[in-house]
Amino acid sequence: MIKAYRKGALEQCPSLLEALNIEKTANPVISFTGAGGKTTLITQMAGEYLRGGRRVIVTTTTHMMAGKAPWFLLEPSIERLGKILESEGMVWLGLPASDGKMKSPSREFLNGVLELGYPLLIEADGAKKLPMKVPASHEPILLPETTHVINICGLDSLGKPLEEVCFRSEIAAGLLNKQKTDRVCPRDIAKLALDSRAGKKNIMPHMSYRLVLNKADGLREEEQALEICRLAEHQGFAKITVTAGGRQTQR
Repeated sequence: MIKAYRKGALEQCPSLLEALNIEKTANPVISFTGAGGKTTLITQMAGEYLRGGRRVIVTTTTHMMAGKAPWFLLEPSIERLGKILESEGMVWLGLPASDGKMKSPSREFLNGVLELGYPLLIEADGAKKLPMKVPASHEPILLPETTHVINICGLDSLGKPLEEVCFRSEIAAGLLNKQKTDRVCPRDIAKLALDSRAGKKNIMPHMSYRLVLNKADGLREEEQALEICRLAEHQGFAKITVTAGGRQTQR
């Protein structure tokens, strides 16, 4: 399920790219921040590019899991990158890190990747697998070439104590003027999404910002998502997409 918030309602969309209004962007550099399904949404978007006949590159400015599939590249080789793109249509690239993860390639190598002109999808934030995230002082890590920032929040955080569902919950509590033991409500998600110290942190004027409310797996969650959308619109922001939380395969 993919729905875009338009004219006060949630409208079904055929693709994530269309819902986010990115499908016609020639060479987007898209950074994914927040929590509650970044890798899943990156995987889904990469698949949409592939099905549309476009090659795509995925990387990270922090850490993400590295798989054994043939489209993973864990060395800084433009030559190998080109060969994998030719055979697989996509490349997930980084450098080896601990615990089966990969870390960001060097800036020099990323410069070469950017020159290729393919859509580049970047996991730019870590959240310890929690559905909410407020960044610390050094987060998120956005490349200056970023064209779009997609901030994600999991709707399964609603109704639960902040300290149980939010990474950096002590920072979130301060921004929300709440206790860490207080339960998360729709107004909290809308407020954090639009705060320059939280969801909109480090965003430069040329970067287009979007919010994705993930894990809308039932009618109740969709109603909660719609409430968040309307709260955000009341504050002048309506570029919001609502998605279900079903896990996607990488290909």
